[in-house]
Amino acid sequence: MQFTAFVYWPSAPLTESLVRRALQRLPSPPAIVSSLSSCAGQPTLQWSTYDAMDHELTLKKSSTVLSSSITVRKALIRKHFLHRCIQAYTTKYPGSLLLSSVPRTWDIEISFADELDDLWGDGLWDLAVELEKCEDIWFILKPGMADRGMGIRLFNSKEALQRIFEGFDEDSDDENEASDCENTGVVTSQLRHFVIQEYVANPLLLDPQQVPISYGETAPPRKELKGRKFHLRAYCVTSGALTVYLYPRVLALFSSEPYSNPSDGPGPSENMDLRPHLTNTCLQRDNGEQSVRLLSELIGCSILSESASGQDKLREDDVNSMLSQMSDILAETFKAALQMPVHFQSLPNAFELYGMDFLISHGLRDDKKGRFQVKLLEINSEPAIEMTGPRLKWILEDLFELIGKTCVEPFFGGNAEAFTVLNSRDRTTAFRTCLKITLRA
Repeated sequence: MQFTAFVYWPSAPLTESLVRRALQRLPSPPAIVSSLSSCAGQPTLQWSTYDAMDHELTLKKSSTVLSSSITVRKALIRKHFLHRCIQAYTTKYPGSLLLSSVPRTWDIEISFADELDDLWGDGLWDLAVELEKCEDIWFILKPGMADRGMGIRLFNSKEALQRIFEGFDEDSDDENEASDCENTGVVTSQLRHFVIQEYVANPLLLDPQQVPISYGETAPPRKELKGRKFHLRAYCVTSGALTVYLYPRVLALFSSEPYSNPSDGPGPSENMDLRPHLTNTCLQRDNGEQSVRLLSELIGCSILSESASGQDKLREDDVNSMLSQMSDILAETFKAALQMPVHFQSLPNAFELYGMDFLISHGLRDDKKGRFQVKLLEINSEPAIEMTGPRLKWILEDLFELIGKTCVEPFFGGNAEAFTVLNSRDRTTAFRTCLKITLRA
């Protein structure tokens, strides 16, 4: 079936170029247009930003219009909705692996710092008990609808959280909200929704310098290595109603500074240097690609966490275990989302790319999970893929080509199976199927 592709990414030129490249590599490339009016009456692909596509058209023309976004999916992409989704699911299914695969979380709605007093006696009463019991337990505050590290803070007492919100109020009074992503301040009254998560105190620490990325560069000796915190960015693709795929080439995004225990920092927690704790690439513009590695590149690196022995290294079976855990968590998370049809509605004529963020922690030896445990942190729609950098652009090219051949081509009459394709480095890769179910209308 011949079709026309509406492609429009005005603020993401890299994404637009990847989409166009993927479409040109289909067996029957479509005509690509930048206006939906050019697609009237024709089989149409909308591979564009969420705001640019015609969602009513997606719903009305389910047999001839394919869109690159699910219309209703905030159960996944809003932090506070994701928490409520998982909380409802684990209450209904207390044996779910999500109970141990997501940090303990609270969500709050607050506009001004003085509203905290009421919350301590209501929605945050159990958190108050934790804080009063032990000051060595840390928690992380995140705005529910912000991204790129905005508004993230660490605290270990009720008083510290109070001062954090008072600081946000002062920023609001001074009209000091900044758009630069290196400034992590927010205006509380404009955000309202926040989540509080238990800070994972035993993260896996590695040094990205063990994997040199510049020509002629060599890895430093073991005694000069510094353990850094990192999170894993995995790309997940949903297709139809409903198949969930995991792209197996996972990125490791490192903090810009060596890790230190939050309790070791000088001064009050609200003035803490967050660089050892935040791994958002948006906050590291000066580092370029220095903080980005492939997870598979880290095999053989020395483990620098305090709990590791001096000769301990990351093994291939550790990485395989992480991928298996991510796959299982993805499947269970989307099952949870399907239980909230008001906030998540998969469509037979839609696919979507998500950026999934995971943290790796040390855990007790478990024959099923291995010696490391994967924790789901958040899910991002229209992920900031430009932060990957030029060195690993080939991964993105491979990913988008797979999306085209797995989600787009079958809809318009091509092969209905997920593809294994040859990427630019002559290695084969394919989507890993995490979940495949058929939903009743």
